Amino acid sequence: MATFLTPDAYEKLRAELEHLKTEGRAQIEARIQEARSHGDIRENADYDAAKNEQGLMEARIRQLEELLATAEVREVADTGKVEIGSLVTVVDEDGDELEYFVASPENRRPGVLLASPESPLGKALLGASPGDTVTYQAPGGTFTVTVRAVRPFRG
Repeated sequence: MATFLTPDAYEKLRAELEHLKTEGRAQIEARIQEARSHGDIRENADYDAAKNEQGLMEARIRQLEELLATAEVREVADTGKVEIGSLVTVVDEDGDELEYFVASPENRRPGVLLASPESPLGKALLGASPGDTVTYQAPGGTFTVTVRAVRPFRG
């Protein structure tokens, strides 16, 4: 299944991938060369740490390449219903008003609450319209929220 990405999130991940494949690889290679210069690599903690970091970075590169190759990059239409890519204002049982961005974690934005479409809240919100009340089961119990507003995320 394709992962929804906003154009902004796509560009951010593409830039991260480019950085890792260029400067990131160059920095790791320099660290490995420096560690090798310290002598026997069998008992060289700096070398082991650099090689481990290299493995983690290469795994992240593969993850980003796969994600970007299969991503669904688009702006969200204003349908009046909650869909992936919507900003949803809800009122909880205590009367508190919260706004969630319904999207995968790759779209995370500082200062914006995220409701993944795979999460209990995200699943419950999908397809809802303003005025709808949805109930969902989460690890902390059963919760109910009322949808106050829905709008496309523009970021």
